Amino acid sequence: MPHKFHDAHRHHIPKAKYRVRNWAAYNAGLCQWGSITIWLSPDKIDSWRAPKREGRGGEMVYSDSAIEAMLTLGAVYHLPLRQTHGFTHSVFELLDLDLPVASVATLCRRRKALSIEPWIRDISEPLDLVLDSTGLKIYGQGEWCRAKHGKKRRGWKKLDVGFDAKSGMIVSHLLTNKDAGDPDQVDDILAQIDGPVSRFMADGAYDGDPVYDAVKRHSPDPAPEVVIPPRKTAVFSSEDEDEQTDRDRHILELAAKGRMAWQKAHDYGRRSLVETTMGRYKSIIGERLHARHDDAQPVEVAIGIKALNRMMNLAKPISVRVG
Repeated sequence: MPHKFHDAHRHHIPKAKYRVRNWAAYNAGLCQWGSITIWLSPDKIDSWRAPKREGRGGEMVYSDSAIEAMLTLGAVYHLPLRQTHGFTHSVFELLDLDLPVASVATLCRRRKALSIEPWIRDISEPLDLVLDSTGLKIYGQGEWCRAKHGKKRRGWKKLDVGFDAKSGMIVSHLLTNKDAGDPDQVDDILAQIDGPVSRFMADGAYDGDPVYDAVKRHSPDPAPEVVIPPRKTAVFSSEDEDEQTDRDRHILELAAKGRMAWQKAHDYGRRSLVETTMGRYKSIIGERLHARHDDAQPVEVAIGIKALNRMMNLAKPISVRVG
């Protein structure tokens, strides 16, 4: 039963309401998400067969682009590998295309070493980077089997995502073990980003001087604004005002103004955009990793993120707050 004092003194924040201004274009873009021509475009078909090898060795039948296209179909339409093979074969029959279709064994073997090109973005503008992480379940037995037979659950892996708040695209990602700490992944996330970062935002799990230092190493001039709420137990790195860091100034501002005023002053509400992106990934691509091999799981995630970016490029809502 809730505590009476808690209910009486809770600070209620009314839920914001938004209206989509470009509904016609947004609706048309959402319909395109299901179009097979988006995921199996003419350029993919033209580059389906692998180029002939110049030196010695066996000839590959399928190009990397063909393998990526088939795996993308499986990710978007939630198809296992065998159904992906059958679906692609039926599409080629309908289009009257004389192209081979990779077998399940070929897809399993090739995806372990497949290199996925990242989403091409405009690097002329500095990034407004928002970082967050979420968990993805590992393929395994269901709850009923674990309860009945006492099988140990396989656990999950952690997905770190770097999101550009300006463009709405995922610009970097990293799949790690569930025991990996969030701050330890910041250097690897930033290493995937070409161009400077104007603003870096994350939640309190990333609080610490090492994260501030990593961001400044990536974008030294001009130094980006780092917006991370300090922990309640945070202490100053130096009592000397001339030697105080950006993190120290956040601690002082929180103590003087309070957390709500600090969040409003630094537009911390924009961090919810990356949480929305995480939810979009899990609802569209899925919250479970289907690949069982450790080498194939990062490829599975990279394909899902690339497909999600393409969807957002086709249909992006322009929302305005109405209440």
